[in-house]
Amino acid sequence: MTTTGHATPRTASPRPGLPASLTPALLKRLAARVSAGPEAARVTTTTPYNGLPLADLPVSAPADVEEAFARARTAQTSWAATSVAERKRVLLRYHDLVLARQDQALDLMQAENGKTRRDAFLEVVDIGVVSRHYARAAAKYLSPKRRRGAIPLLTHTTELRHPKGVVTVISPWNYPLSMAASDTIAALMAGNAVVQKPDTQTALTALWSMDLMYEAGLPAGVWQMVIGQGSSIGGALMDNADYMMFTGSTATGRRIASDAGRRLIGASLELGGKNAMIVLDDARIDKAADGAVAGCFPSAGQLCVSIERLYVAESVRDAFVAAFVARTKALEIGAAYDYGIDVGSLTTPSQLRTVTEHVEDAVAKGATVLAGGRARPDLGPLFYEPTILTGVTPDMKVYDHETFGPVVSVYSYRDVDEAVTLANSSPYGLNASVWSRDGARGRAVAARLHAGTVNVNEAFAAAWGSVDAPMGGMGDSGLGRRHGADGILKYTEPQTVAHQRLQGFTPPARVSPETWAALLTASLKVLRGPTSTRRPRRPRRP
Repeated sequence: MTTTGHATPRTASPRPGLPASLTPALLKRLAARVSAGPEAARVTTTTPYNGLPLADLPVSAPADVEEAFARARTAQTSWAATSVAERKRVLLRYHDLVLARQDQALDLMQAENGKTRRDAFLEVVDIGVVSRHYARAAAKYLSPKRRRGAIPLLTHTTELRHPKGVVTVISPWNYPLSMAASDTIAALMAGNAVVQKPDTQTALTALWSMDLMYEAGLPAGVWQMVIGQGSSIGGALMDNADYMMFTGSTATGRRIASDAGRRLIGASLELGGKNAMIVLDDARIDKAADGAVAGCFPSAGQLCVSIERLYVAESVRDAFVAAFVARTKALEIGAAYDYGIDVGSLTTPSQLRTVTEHVEDAVAKGATVLAGGRARPDLGPLFYEPTILTGVTPDMKVYDHETFGPVVSVYSYRDVDEAVTLANSSPYGLNASVWSRDGARGRAVAARLHAGTVNVNEAFAAAWGSVDAPMGGMGDSGLGRRHGADGILKYTEPQTVAHQRLQGFTPPARVSPETWAALLTASLKVLRGPTSTRRPRRPRRP
């Protein structure tokens, strides 16, 4: 049996035309930034809000990719020789330009992706935070580090960091500014050049970002942009890369990891997720329900760190579900280039098919729809209502397959151990969320979860926004990290320079090998230090 509650659509025109800022001249200028020959094939993208044509883009051929890498390698040599202080000045100017021209960026993201303006604005904030962080912190991350030498006082050891060279960045369509720019920012600050392939659907936003970086002072050729299908140009992107940064599906990530291993280059992969949220029995119901809405439905659920599984303590399940359903049904779904809408459109027909298939399969096998559960073609071709399911079982696709849409399944649990076991039952491990009045208890549960980031009393923004801390996945959610030291040092080659002075490791003249061995043994015993007699503290269990 299925009960359905529908979100409330905005009454304004559901199919707005393009904003005035997106002039034909602007779109043509951005398209000209693509590295492609004059006779390149063309591809037309459409606006998710109404399905109408948006951009006419050239398609890069493998030869175009080869030429882009050649230009990038030439430019990278001088860029690597540029001081970190000068790179910082470029990045801070870029930071200011993004903030000053954010309205144009918001219009582009909405037109290409279909998300709400609120969700698009968070991408502007993200790039502002990330660019400021690496502009200020890169000198610390990249500066030479003194290391403890092999022989105290006699070995002078320094760790240096050199750029990899030319980094390939493959960015997805769901967060077209954040994913296009944030990984590139760190690679550039480390002294690399970048050849990037954004998803074709959202290429304009990536090109806009690159355009602003050049306006901020990035030397010509350091950042190249190519467009095309992975089946056509993926080989050239891999074969020429000195490092690979990929955000996308787990299946594609596995192939990239295999190819990177073949070439003996590094790769950082942020892949799929089936992220869990745990509501403990002492959680504030109203706050947890608000957090669930914020965690499940941003960008119409097309967010790698969004929540798709909700585990609620049996004692508070009814109260939580009632509050969550009421809030979900009150969301406004629609299309508008302003801040008045809560949930926007899906981006591609394939995403709509996946969402529809997952929900219909679950309902056919006995799941109950508590809210949403249907497409809204009256609003536009790719709209789907925010959907809450209960009674989901392992034989349903939505149970353990990533939906990547505005759909969440609610389950209950008896005790914390069961909640942790259920949350950790997925092969994915990208993000998780825990809700409790007791912060220490929430953090203790968080530490038991198999996820690269875990938020307490927040869905994902707290960990994502902590840009001096690493962000990435475990298990099938990928490898490597963005943000923090990991997010920039992965784009570098560490080098150890050790200068041995006075005495080395061979015995000096007139000292026998036996005596030398005894002296070194005694030194090692002294350097070991005293043995601690204190017992380690046991960690607190929730």
